[in-house]
Amino acid sequence: MNNQELLKHPLFLGIEEKDLSEALALFSASEKSLKKGQQIFRAGTVTEVMGFILEGRIQIESTDYWGNKTIIDNLGSGKVFGETYALTGKTLMVDVIAVETSKILLLNPKKLFSNNEGRGEIKAILIKNILKISMNKNLHLSQRIFHTTSKTIRGRLLAYLSSCASSKSPDAEFDIPFDRQQLADYLQVDRSALSAELSKMKADGLIDYWKNHFKLLS
Repeated sequence: MNNQELLKHPLFLGIEEKDLSEALALFSASEKSLKKGQQIFRAGTVTEVMGFILEGRIQIESTDYWGNKTIIDNLGSGKVFGETYALTGKTLMVDVIAVETSKILLLNPKKLFSNNEGRGEIKAILIKNILKISMNKNLHLSQRIFHTTSKTIRGRLLAYLSSCASSKSPDAEFDIPFDRQQLADYLQVDRSALSAELSKMKADGLIDYWKNHFKLLS
């Protein structure tokens, strides 16, 4: 991701190119390369930094005492994660893992408040942008509730796939970021039951799919 792409991102919206290096310095930004499967944040720990995905994809997961895993979100290039934990200092309730080879920026948002250096106007822009991102993130996570509210697997699939279609493709054809096990974990259902329901929905003429590529049929 080059400087022009960074400046178009909501986190840096309103920052001029000549001020980008100062903005990154205010965050004490550092770049980190990740291998597939590498853990970034671990539940039960505290983090002072948030992540900004430059390349690749990460997954946010919650695992209970018995080892049952729930996928909270799957994020790609340009997405931000961990900002709430970094700002509040609260103990992480989730694990964050790279699901493919990735590159991220680690940013310390508290530096915007504690660092006496840097121009106030740049700090104000960055603080406002973080607030907007956090509010939009809350809306996004609230949407997940609708994906898992239905008591039936078909209902959960319809809710999730409908939201994918409305946000990603006007012609209701799109790729999802999950394989079958990950989709089952995200929707909190059994994988075998999920696969069986997908086959039924295809036979009923509701959807067509190949691996993680889906098309909704009317």
